[in-house]
Amino acid sequence: MRHPHCEASDPDDDRVCLPSVEALTAGTLALMTGYAQAPVDCPNRSLMARKLVSNLFFLSGHPQVSPPMRAMAANLHTRWQHSLEDTPVQDGPPEPTPLWHRVAAGVH
Repeated sequence: MRHPHCEASDPDDDRVCLPSVEALTAGTLALMTGYAQAPVDCPNRSLMARKLVSNLFFLSGHPQVSPPMRAMAANLHTRWQHSLEDTPVQDGPPEPTPLWHRVAAGVH
């Protein structure tokens, strides 16, 4: 059975369709999981954190979110924002990691 908010044109389409607030919440939780599981030197970790801050901002003012949940999202937004401000910004690509093998001088 399709969710009432879905507008699927293909009846065989199995994608999950969530209302906007639930999709935003699910995406935020997935980002939090990805951030927690990513190694500290992951080049996308800071991008995940920035997107988390954005999602939490929108959740904190979303009209379909209850006032207590909005307050919690606002609190989390502030904490993640402070965390971003305390993290040094890396300019350019990450430093290369040491190679396991020497680079060949040429191909013969």
